[in-house]
Amino acid sequence: MAPAITLAAEAPKLSAANTGFMLICSALVLIMTPGLAFFYGGMVRVKSTLNMLMMSFISMGIITILWVLYGFSLAFGEHNGLIGWNSDWFGMGHVGLTALWPGYTIPVFVFMVFQMMFAIITPALISGALADRVKFSAWCLFITLWATIVYVPVAHWVWGADGWAFKLGVIDFAGGTAVHINAGAAALGVILVIGKRVGFKKDPMRPHSLPLVMLGAGLLWFGWFGFNAGSWLGNDDGVGALMFVNTQVATAAAMLAWLAYEKIRHGAFTTLGAASGAVAGLVAITPSGGAVSPLGAIAVGAIAGVACAAAVGLKFRFGYDDSLDVVGVHMVGGIIGSLLIGFFATGKGQSTATGVFYGDHTWTQLWKQCAGVGAVLAYSLIVSAVLAFLLDKTIGMRVTEDEEISGIDQAEHAESAYDFSGTGGGVLGSAAHAPALAAAQTRKVDA
Repeated sequence: MAPAITLAAEAPKLSAANTGFMLICSALVLIMTPGLAFFYGGMVRVKSTLNMLMMSFISMGIITILWVLYGFSLAFGEHNGLIGWNSDWFGMGHVGLTALWPGYTIPVFVFMVFQMMFAIITPALISGALADRVKFSAWCLFITLWATIVYVPVAHWVWGADGWAFKLGVIDFAGGTAVHINAGAAALGVILVIGKRVGFKKDPMRPHSLPLVMLGAGLLWFGWFGFNAGSWLGNDDGVGALMFVNTQVATAAAMLAWLAYEKIRHGAFTTLGAASGAVAGLVAITPSGGAVSPLGAIAVGAIAGVACAAAVGLKFRFGYDDSLDVVGVHMVGGIIGSLLIGFFATGKGQSTATGVFYGDHTWTQLWKQCAGVGAVLAYSLIVSAVLAFLLDKTIGMRVTEDEEISGIDQAEHAESAYDFSGTGGGVLGSAAHAPALAAAQTRKVDA
């Protein structure tokens, strides 16, 4: 995503085709956040559905404003290897309509808004680990601080023209480190601070709506083509097409691998497993899809599907309450996808860098990938934990135990996702059918 070096005589001109393509890709990435909201919303209990939806939706408001004001300038301006700055991009008030992103044929505005959608979904990913127990006001403040202190610097490291990881040669096509490891490590840091849900490992905490989960997974899969293929910023050399193909291939392989693992381990093919496996594949191919072949993408997806399926159970072994498996899918999947570049990179995609299986006998690229993965994981985990600790000790991160038990939707939003009262005038709306209403209420999946 960083600018290419172009000679003055070869200065690019605005391409209407690439500009239009990138605007479409930006919209596809945006739809991933509502898709994530449905994915997470279906996985929680009835009493937490709206809160889960809102934790994603609010990111579209907060991150949009801070990205325009200063986030984009800090992430993609040139200053040093750790953070960027460009005063002309503060508030985007000094950018010409046709000013091009350096080395490309799309306007700065288009690149800015495309990257905005990445900045929006990354903190939203964290929310799945915190289901049922976080104050909405604290969450809003947390993602504001986290995006500023964690996401923006990491995006600069990985994608900024003078970012240290970019200059080192760390490959991250569309966000394995900057998005998924970043969010997964942050989730782990926060849950270690705020603790477990009431009833963790004791009460049933099953998804209340698997159809919503499948809808969300489908929207994520659809939007991810913009997320991945769009990250090449154009269609001029076929690399974006390779990434598009690899996105589909790896996702399919991961879904099948997860289901196979699940059948062998637990004796059933579940819809939740299919949805989670697809997301694991999408995560793993995000950093690697521009560097590997379609056969390599099958390997990446299959490895991620099995590894992430195994990793989601670690929370029960080690006792951390990752509510919706953000650590097991996004952190582990991001690590796998990033490191497998060091084995499967062909040198015929986004760069000439090769992996161990394609001639890199010194393991050079693998060590570079390890450096990027380790730095992002450690920085995000530590800083996120510190932020959560400070907020918890000041304004408080968690709702009360009574509010958590009765339902965070009512406590934080004064609403419920489903109306079982029949106030719309249906058969359950009359006093004569009060016994039927009572029976219906007892059948609610509200563990």
